[in-house]
Amino acid sequence: MTESDKNQCRQRQRVVLEEESNPSRMASCSNCCPKISPIIHIFVFFLFFIAQSQSQSFNATNQNLRPQNLSKKLKYISDYLMKINKPAVKTIKSPDGDIFDCVLTHQQPAFDHPLLKGQMPMDPPERPKGLRTTTTTTSDTFSENFQTWTQSDESCPENTIPVRRTTEQDLLRASSIRRFGRKIRRPIRRDSSSNGHEHAVGYVSGDQYYGAKASINVWAPRVANKYEFSLSQMWVIGGSFGDDLNTIEAGWQVSPEIYGDNYPRFFTYWTSDAYQATGCYNLLCSGFVQTNNRIAIGAAISPTSSYNGGQFDISLLIWKDPKHGNWWLEFGNGVLVGYWPTFLFTHLRDRANMVQFGGEIVNSRSSGSHTSTQMGSGHFAREGFGKASYFRNLQVVDWDNSLIPLSNLRVLADHSNCYDIRGGINRVWGNYFYYGGPGRNSRCP
Repeated sequence: MTESDKNQCRQRQRVVLEEESNPSRMASCSNCCPKISPIIHIFVFFLFFIAQSQSQSFNATNQNLRPQNLSKKLKYISDYLMKINKPAVKTIKSPDGDIFDCVLTHQQPAFDHPLLKGQMPMDPPERPKGLRTTTTTTSDTFSENFQTWTQSDESCPENTIPVRRTTEQDLLRASSIRRFGRKIRRPIRRDSSSNGHEHAVGYVSGDQYYGAKASINVWAPRVANKYEFSLSQMWVIGGSFGDDLNTIEAGWQVSPEIYGDNYPRFFTYWTSDAYQATGCYNLLCSGFVQTNNRIAIGAAISPTSSYNGGQFDISLLIWKDPKHGNWWLEFGNGVLVGYWPTFLFTHLRDRANMVQFGGEIVNSRSSGSHTSTQMGSGHFAREGFGKASYFRNLQVVDWDNSLIPLSNLRVLADHSNCYDIRGGINRVWGNYFYYGGPGRNSRCP
């Protein structure tokens, strides 16, 4: 008898009920398998009955619920993609695989907002007094060519902006599709239990601020899993630390969940209700109005700094237009990116009462060992230039639309054995600090 015949015999023996009702079929296989005793018959019949019941229950649940849920999920994804991905005048594929659509300026997601429908972007505002070209550790010729997508030697036409295309894979990768592109709600006043967010920051508070400026060292830190991120940014903050908190944020981040890779990317963020229902990253909701056709928000940054090697930083300025009240974002020396309309906010309609600079990571491990996600360069502040990550030339904008040095800069690290920070001041870098760390190590188990 062949092996196939033996397998068929064994299969028939498992279905005891059928075999009992047809003994002749059992006899036909008497030479291939030993006879099963009556006790075994009863036992197998019992298992068969249980398996059948569970299978029928599972199938009923699967048929009644899962297809319906799947249908709703796919419809939500389809509707979201149609809403967020606007018609393209031109499409550019980046060497790193990203796709950028050149969208007419007045058709970008911001103009879905009821208060912006039918309008055009505002004209450039008056820049803060005291702006000057700062000494950098690398050439300023990078200008707006600091992103990987520009290596394709293509650009978006005038009166359009580059928008990173959101894909179905982006949404399916998200831990929550309905909160895709949003931060998890968390307190700005931080402690070790604040939803796993850990920080090393320098900050000023208590006065009236109308903007901030800094040069931010760019690295490509390792992120342990897709549910975590590592970023370095500026926060312009208004209001209390309750549900009415307003923030404007910009910097670079590594977020596998949002982007599907481990490249550092230029990003923006905003919220007017402490990350509850308002705000988003980049252009993933109606909010930030982009005016520049050469910089793509959400695009990978290149080059990046290397340990004991070349250092690269980007300069960012956020300030409030004295005439119209909008909050503008500038990159480098005079390259306007766009603005957050003043009507998005409550407290930030007038001014900010705190400015923060620094790093943030997410530790998704609720118990056991600490995450190995790196902050900054992945090295502690004490290692200094070329090894630790830094912020330099920290300034704020005052009531007279003038850039002024910080006074009373304070530094704070939530878990200094995992990530730390050290501040200083000199004639070349003004106010500065080194920060970061490796996460899990012998002192941060």
